[in-house]
Amino acid sequence: MPSVLVVEDDPSIRQSLIEVLTEHGYAVRSSADGFGALREVTQTPFDAVVLDLGLPDLDGGDALRMIRGISSVPVLVATARDDEREIISLLNAGADDYLVKPFSGGQLVARLSAVLRRTAHVPATGPAPGTRGAPGTRGRDAPAADALHPTTVGELSVDPGARTAYLAGVELRLTRREFDLLAFLARHPGQVVSKRRLLTEVWREPYVDDQTVDVHLSSLRRKLGERAAAPRYLLTVRGVGIKLVAPR
Repeated sequence: MPSVLVVEDDPSIRQSLIEVLTEHGYAVRSSADGFGALREVTQTPFDAVVLDLGLPDLDGGDALRMIRGISSVPVLVATARDDEREIISLLNAGADDYLVKPFSGGQLVARLSAVLRRTAHVPATGPAPGTRGAPGTRGRDAPAADALHPTTVGELSVDPGARTAYLAGVELRLTRREFDLLAFLARHPGQVVSKRRLLTEVWREPYVDDQTVDVHLSSLRRKLGERAAAPRYLLTVRGVGIKLVAPR
């Protein structure tokens, strides 16, 4: 039974989330504030955290960064804020996914299930995000051996085995999902990959909306030193998808 910490200050919303998750087989604990959430995370090895941003004692973004300082537990951010820049900031700070309020119980369960599938066999505390289980084991979402070969595209090099990426010799500081996205595109250089395929192959969840891919691509472009209007490595083929190419 997966264990989930729900961090939500509104009593009625918190209770609704607890009821929905309990009905779907989760063991749920809750906190109404950020510092309480931090205490819970230090004391209990949760499988995931559902984190509201509008907390009474801490900004949710600060709470997320503090959680990341002590744990690699997957965090699903629940927010009424839909500004792309803020969402990118949260993903860069260590959020694994996000939901914009209002959302249904079904959406919450689907997103949480997808996060848990993607992070299967990653300890809640200890190794940093991106670690794939104990030595000698292979999680359900671990890549096959042929997907672990390093790839070079222009001045960009991606090593899925070491989970490192370098641009012109400088290591890129990528979130777990940004690296997974880049590594998948690097395995198919020059090929146009649809957003639906990325959701299926990278997120392992084909029913998430395309904005999830757009947000991660926007953040990845920035770290590659480019913009959608002036691409170098990530070229958008309108109406079809995205492809990774060497700059001309």
